[in-house]
Amino acid sequence: MRTFLLLSTLSPQGMQTLRATPERLLEVNREVEALGGRVIQQWALLGAYDFLSVIEAPDAAAVSRLTLDLAARGSAHFETLPAIDVDEMVELMSGQSGMPELAG
Repeated sequence: MRTFLLLSTLSPQGMQTLRATPERLLEVNREVEALGGRVIQQWALLGAYDFLSVIEAPDAAAVSRLTLDLAARGSAHFETLPAIDVDEMVELMSGQSGMPELAG
């Protein structure tokens, strides 16, 4: 499983839904699992983004499908960042390993 960071911004509709039913956030996390990912950790943010979620998924294609499905609902949009473990990056930079497999 690969690690990805999801930065999400709620639409006005998404913000209304969250205010009316805060537990909806936990339901979305369960939906992420049903779509093939797993929420590892999550924070509410102040600033340009509303949430930062650390998720695991098999590959970038799985995360793309997951975020497209969630974004199609119109309640949020996402910026997705693949995360590479620091030890993996050190190996890569030391020439001990090839580029980490981000796409699966």
